[in-house]
Amino acid sequence: MTGVPASAAGGAGRPTPPGGKLGAAAVNQASLWNIANILTMVRLVLVPAFVVLMLQDGGYDPAWRAWAWAAFAVAMITDVFDGHLARAYNLVTDFGKIADPIADKAIMAAGLVCLSALGDLPWWVTGVILFRELGITLMRFWVIRHGVIPASRGGKIKTLAQGTAVGMYVLMLTGPLATLRFWVMALAVVLTVVTGLDYVRQAVVLRRRGLAAERARLAAELAGQAAAEVAGGGAGGAGRGAAGPAQAGVPHSGPGSEAAARSETGAGAERGPEAGR
Repeated sequence: MTGVPASAAGGAGRPTPPGGKLGAAAVNQASLWNIANILTMVRLVLVPAFVVLMLQDGGYDPAWRAWAWAAFAVAMITDVFDGHLARAYNLVTDFGKIADPIADKAIMAAGLVCLSALGDLPWWVTGVILFRELGITLMRFWVIRHGVIPASRGGKIKTLAQGTAVGMYVLMLTGPLATLRFWVMALAVVLTVVTGLDYVRQAVVLRRRGLAAERARLAAELAGQAAAEVAGGGAGGAGRGAAGPAQAGVPHSGPGSEAAARSETGAGAERGPEAGR
């Protein structure tokens, strides 16, 4: 009886079967091919497909534009489902963390650049949206050691507005729908700027709190080291003080002490006759 549970000792004492580590590695590798990551990969593949469809026949064929809209719509729908599935069924992987935001921004950037290149959308709109998306991504990496900036409700509404507006511009709409898409894009631009400023504010607050926590932790460590040094110095001084009196009561056995003893003996012998008189 060792007192160690069977689970901690390797599972009821059964030896690990040959290839067990290889099997575990295979399971971990297979986890990459979950439904959430597959949807993300589909969205990445749809980016060049969308660009090709969008620019067919000079980019002004309504039929090809409709096919491009279909590819864009599928990409945006997969963006909604892959993150939800990954969180709901614990399918979060390192690949998904990296590929998902890349795919999101790639399909949106492709739509905006194509529309501006075809003259359907002013370049300043594309510049504002892409600058915000790239800047927020870099800012997240800037403060990631202090914490994570969560996605806000405004950010989700912004993404929905951007996707709807770009999709409406991809379709060659006329009449009231063309007017409607203008206002939807205007709303998307406003939400892009407002939510971007809010993310900047959150990043600054998060970084300040992180730096303050680091300074407080460093000050606590330095105070602990100083207290330890003071305690160690006090114990050493007390030890030396206790050793001093003990050494004072021990006669010295060097040549000087022997000479002093002989002189005291001679003085006593000389005083002896005087004491007799």
